[in-house]
Amino acid sequence: MAANPIPQKLYYRIGEVAEIAGVKTHALRYWEKEFGFLSPQKNEGNQRLYTAKDLEKVLLIRKLLYEDGFTIAGAKRKFREERRKATPMAPSANRQGLIDELKKEVGNLNRLLED
Repeated sequence: MAANPIPQKLYYRIGEVAEIAGVKTHALRYWEKEFGFLSPQKNEGNQRLYTAKDLEKVLLIRKLLYEDGFTIAGAKRKFREERRKATPMAPSANRQGLIDELKKEVGNLNRLLED
């Protein structure tokens, strides 16, 4: 990885991201196809514009692939697992109970407003 600090910018061009991450630009374009969450904006000239969040994702992908020894499939699996941990789904029974409780509260509020 780059020894220099990362410049704080709104957008980074693909060459800058490649230099910061220490990878070739064709690797970044390939990663965009493989990792759907990595999708930089494009300007009028069709140049990729990476945000700081995109850059963080690139650096994480690079770490998983080059330092941790993951394959592309393994890195994808790791991201899926992390996303599942971050957003657990409530069981439908709990969800229905919450909906019933909210309806009851709305009814109570309506009665208070009518009085």
